[in-house]
Formats: sequence, C-alpha cells, structure tokens
Amino acid sequence: MGPLSNAQAETIVEDAPGSPAAPEHERTPAALLRSLFREDRFFLILSVFIGIFSGLAVVCFRFAIDWWRIYLLGSGAELSTWRLLLAPTIAGLVIAVITIHVFPLARGSGVNQTKAALYIYNGYIPFRTAIGKFLTASLAIGSGHSLGPEDPSLQIGASLASLIGRRMKLSRDRMRLIAPVGAAAGLAAAFNAPISAVLFVIEEVIGRWTAGILGSVVLSAVSSVVVMRSFLGSESLFRIPPVELRRPSELIAYAILGIVGGCASVAFASGIGALRPRFRDLPQWTQYLQPAAAGLLIGIIAVLGAPQVMGAGYEYMDEAMHGQFTWQFLAILAGLKIVATLLSFVSGTPGGMFAPTLFIGAMLGAAVGGAEHALLPHLHWSPGTYALVGMGVLFAGFLRAPMTSVFMVLEVSGNYSIIVPVIVANTFAYVISRALQPTPIFDVLTRQDGLELPSMEELREENILRVEDAMHVSSDPVLEGEERIDRAHEILKNGGYPVLLVRLKPGDWSGITREELDRLIREGKGSQSLVSVLAGHPIPCLHPDQPLDVALRYVDRWPLVPVVNRANFRKLEGAISQRDVLERYRDFGGE
Repeated sequence: MGPLSNAQAETIVEDAPGSPAAPEHERTPAALLRSLFREDRFFLILSVFIGIFSGLAVVCFRFAIDWWRIYLLGSGAELSTWRLLLAPTIAGLVIAVITIHVFPLARGSGVNQTKAALYIYNGYIPFRTAIGKFLTASLAIGSGHSLGPEDPSLQIGASLASLIGRRMKLSRDRMRLIAPVGAAAGLAAAFNAPISAVLFVIEEVIGRWTAGILGSVVLSAVSSVVVMRSFLGSESLFRIPPVELRRPSELIAYAILGIVGGCASVAFASGIGALRPRFRDLPQWTQYLQPAAAGLLIGIIAVLGAPQVMGAGYEYMDEAMHGQFTWQFLAILAGLKIVATLLSFVSGTPGGMFAPTLFIGAMLGAAVGGAEHALLPHLHWSPGTYALVGMGVLFAGFLRAPMTSVFMVLEVSGNYSIIVPVIVANTFAYVISRALQPTPIFDVLTRQDGLELPSMEELREENILRVEDAMHVSSDPVLEGEERIDRAHEILKNGGYPVLLVRLKPGDWSGITREELDRLIREGKGSQSLVSVLAGHPIPCLHPDQPLDVALRYVDRWPLVPVVNRANFRKLEGAISQRDVLERYRDFGGE
C-alpha cells in the first residue's frame, strides 16, 4: 500500500461511519438488537457472523486462485514453457492497470492496512478494497507470482468486518476493534489454524489482551474455520510425516538451523526494505511494467528448472517434508524463493508474505538438516521435522511473531514432541534477527508508506518505569489512626512536614495536611482521634512493582500516596508525589 494523499486520508476519515460524525438511527435493526443485548454480548454474537462471512469469502478466494492457476498455467503435470513465461507477465500488466486506476488501496500484503484501520481510521476499511484485493491477489497468485493468500485473506476478512460494523452502527470503540476481529477470521480460514490466527492478530495487530477482545477474536476465528472446513475439508495444509526428537544432543543441530534461519530472515527483510522504496521512486510509467517484469523474471526462473517458486507452493513444501528433493536442491529453492518473492512484492503486486516465508523456512530447514546428516551420518534426520522447524524459524525471524510461530508449528504438525526443537531454533532466529535488523519488516513497510503505527515489538521491548523507580523512602513519621488530632498537629507543626500519612485499620491508609489539622483544631476537635475524621477518606495504596503510569491516576488528587508491601499492607515501602512522578519521567526522557 502506497502512502495516502491528504485528500484520500481526509476522505477515509470523513466517510468512516465509526467516526463521531456518523449519523445514528434509533430504529435500525442494530438498535433493536442492542435493546435486547448489552453491547459487549452483541459484539460477541456479531463476531460469529463475521467469522461465517469471512470463511465464505476465503473459500471463494481459494477457489479463484485455483481457477486462475488452471486457466493460466494449465492442469497438466508438465507445464508449458510459454505459459510459464507469459502467464505471470501478462497477469502483471493487468494487475498494474487495475491497482493504479481502479483499486489503488489493494497493493501490499494487507496486514499494515488492517493495523492502520485500528489506529488511524476508526476501523474503517473501504469494501472496494476487499474486492480489489480479491481480484488482484487471486490473479497474481494463480498466475505464478511468488506471493501467498494468507495476508490478503486477513485484509478481506477485516474489510468485511468493517462493512458489517458500519451497517450495525457500532460505537467508535467497537468499530476500532472490529477490523482485527475480521482479520483473525480471514487468517484462520486461510491457514486452517485458528489458534495461530488468534495469536498473530493479538500479538502483532491489536497488541493487548483483554477478555472481551479475546472472546470476539476466538469466536470469529473458530466460526470461519468451521465454515472453511465444511467446504474444503478438515485436512491440514500438509501431510505431516512422523516427527520426533530422539536425543537431546540433536538440539544443537536445531540451534544451528535457528542461526542459519535468522541470517536468512535478515537478508530477506533487508532486501525488501532496501528495494521497495527504490522501485517506488522510479518514474511513474514504470509502475505499469514492474509487476510484468517481476512476472517475467519469475517465469524465467521456472523455465530454468525451478517452477516450485511460483505461487504459494504448498504442494512443494509437502514434498520437501517427505524427502522428495536433495538437500542441495532444497537450499537452491530457498534462495530462489527469496529472489522471486522480492521481485513480486517490491513491484507492488498484491499478495502476502506468509506463504513465501513458510516455503523458504521449509526448504531451508530440510536443507540444513540434510547437510548436517551428510556431515554427521549418525545424526538422526527427519526431513519433515526439520522442514516444520524451519517454517517456525523463518516465521519468528522474518515476521517477528515468536509466539505465533511456535503454535503455528504445533497446529500444523499436531505433535507436541516437536515443541522443544521449535522453541530452541526460534529463539536463536529471533535474537539474531533482532540484533541485525532492529526494525521489524511490518514496521519498515509502515514507515515507508508514511504512517506511524505502534510497533508491537518495540512496545514489548520497551523499558517500563515502575512506582519503585520514582518513589522516595520517606523519613517523615507515620501516624496511627488512634493518635489524637492535637498530637498530630504538634508533630506536623514542629517537624515542618506539609503532609503526614496515617495508618488506619490494616490495609487502609489516609493522609492529612497542615491546613486540615489547623481547621480541625479551630473547630475544637483536637481531642478526637485521627481515624474518626479520616475513616471516610482513604487514600489508595500503590505497590513498588506497579507501572508508574498507574500512579498518575492518584498523585493529582492526593499530595502523597503510600507505597506498601504486597505481603504486608501495614508495611510502608515509601511514598510518591506528583513531583516525584514528573521528575522521573523527565529524567527518563533524557536517558
């Protein structure tokens, strides 16, 4: 997706029915339903229907890809040389014209656009974008461009959800969340993996985890998978061979795979980050030829002996898992797939990077396993196991979704014995990728498009200031609630303290200022106890490990807030004031 002009952005925001300017109608079907259900329950029910419609859309999308593949490349085992050259080239020309003149927002993978809908456009994604993505991405993948259907499916689901939300006249807060709900449904149906879809959307799109969000995302993902399986069957994308870990020493081999995969991820991401802006800066007329040129080069690669790099390549991943290729050829396929995907993606051809990432990982994993077995014949080698672990490695290193990568491999394999090799290899890949490529690929693409969206990885890695970083260990006396007011007044006056903390019954704290004590003395209440006047005015307590922004909710209402021990609420660890918080934030900003 290219950068939006000011006019486009203003049009999207103004037209977004989830924005404050959107009209409300009292007697719409949605209003009648909301009169029967609370909005949160209504949103959960709506999530199921979003999943159903998204599942149907993804099924049609898969059929469209298959139809284009058969129509353009043929259905025979032997592919015609002319078809291999002409199909992606001509399709590239058609796609360029359509995306430039009809569906300009259909370019790209779709993940960043969905994220932008959440954080910028109040959940609004034009439905014409879904239509454009459906047409152009199915044509691109079906004709042999090295792209995948998962990311477009994610955006199609998000666009359908946005349309349904607008028709239901949802509130702005719900509209902002409805695009990720549809995204999870679309991705789950495309992957046939609801758990991985839920984790990816929460890990990389929403970035926060609440019961309401989780419930809606899970319901939409599960319902979409049920619909997809009713049409396409419940079989996994791959025929998984037996996988096993025989000896703990084999983990060294998987660690090596993680290192190789991490380096490959960096090369892949760096290539996209460097080439994409250069291709976009070329003269405008070249934008019509770039997808066609990419298609022609991919066709040449196929004619020269590697047709496996065309399209999503799921069937070839399956063959790699069952040892149908030599490890040398697998390594060549991994390299050629990186080149083919670079050509397709940087040329602006609509399509996703999930499938190419899995393809590269499967080929690289099986190749590394085969090479290790050739060097160390005693090493147990299962191409299926190494291919599956390789998928997770590239997913963790390139897409930077470490948790999703682990559960994706588990869902695909259905074998929990593979979890230890996956975690070991993914950890090496993720750490190497972070060290050599600090900015994740989706954040790179977002900033190239002129947008500034929250980086979920940066948020995860960000140092969090806690209450203990700003609190001061007070030397001021702490009064008990049974103390008389006149005694407290004397302590406060002689010590020159502006405020004193008062320990009431166990777990309750309060505070009193000099002005309040002066008033109570003037009113003749000096003989009364502090608890008699402060019992109805408790101060909330903080704990040292709480985030510092929690303290901001209290320090503007109470001059001094107690920080107490979690195991003993009567034990004062320190105190914190508004000045303490502001000074710590000021110092933190200069670090």
